[in-house]
Amino acid sequence: MRYFPAVIIAIALILAPAIWVGLTYFLSEEDFQGSAVDSGARIEIEMLRQQVEDLQNRLESLQSEVAQLPTGGPMQPQVSDADAEDAILRGTGPNDIIDAYAQVVLIADRRNVNRGLVVAKPSYLEERLGRPRETLSDKCESMTNEKLADKLVLEHVGPIRVRMLRPAAESLGRVFENVRRADPDLYARINTSGSLCVRRIRGTTNSLSTHSYGLALDINIDGHLDNFTDGKTQLGLTILADFFHEEGWVWGAGFSREDSMHFEVSRKQLDEWLEQGLL
Repeated sequence: MRYFPAVIIAIALILAPAIWVGLTYFLSEEDFQGSAVDSGARIEIEMLRQQVEDLQNRLESLQSEVAQLPTGGPMQPQVSDADAEDAILRGTGPNDIIDAYAQVVLIADRRNVNRGLVVAKPSYLEERLGRPRETLSDKCESMTNEKLADKLVLEHVGPIRVRMLRPAAESLGRVFENVRRADPDLYARINTSGSLCVRRIRGTTNSLSTHSYGLALDINIDGHLDNFTDGKTQLGLTILADFFHEEGWVWGAGFSREDSMHFEVSRKQLDEWLEQGLL
């Protein structure tokens, strides 16, 4: 067994160039602006990057171990060594692919992630839908506009529970169903940080947040909140963004003050619902 690390090193040296060539090929393709059904390529790219880094680190560690091996007779592996070897050979160690969903990555071409979709500004929301309540504060309060309140639903949608206007909740259900079919592992790790919250936008005196209308949702992976305005996000959110875009939702990663947990109904989608008499 004392030759096992040397065998691993030899195999790694053979595989490293192949992994790197594959990574270079994938990165040359235009996959970051593809449709939702192709978005799984992102996690493969990030995993290839991570595998190259892990392989380099493992090579250095194994080379050090080989250098310290005695030159005498064969060694009997300790139990811990056998367990480690079994984890490598049988793949019983950590599931790196699943763990990658919460990995923090830079947002590629951040200002263009919404590809033509724009937000419905507070003045437009008020013009088309009225005010959800007359007086606002910085705290979440109830919706007093009866016409809007009658269209609110509180229900489980996919893996989370939300309070939203019915057309938005139904649209969200389609998003999550598409995610569930395409990537059940990611679907199982989706959490919410809030939906309806009738309040003014913080820092303003009377501007309405999109959350005030039940047309926005904050999402995180595994309950870990994404840092605000750092230009980074969780890998799982970049995948979800494609599914939301296909349903006409805007991703907050493209805002001037980046907020990648935030997804809201676009002005285009809102206008369609208004034309259909759904709002």
